[in-house]
Amino acid sequence: MKNEDISFEEAMDKLEAIVSKLEEGDVPLEKAINYYQDGMNLSKICGDKLKHVQEKMTQIMNEQGELEPFDLQEEE
Repeated sequence: MKNEDISFEEAMDKLEAIVSKLEEGDVPLEKAINYYQDGMNLSKICGDKLKHVQEKMTQIMNEQGELEPFDLQEEE
């Protein structure tokens, strides 16, 4: 499963399904280990996608069409 192959929402849905199955507790050990590994991969995909969006959100396009850092100025 690659980062580009699945959307954030799809990864979260699959991760939630895995968590539900593991929480039931009626899963054979080998299958639970596979679910856990799949869940960790999905968790990494979600984390990577969120990090990418966060990096994009910290930039703003200037008048020349170039991206530059965006600093939020808080009023004092």
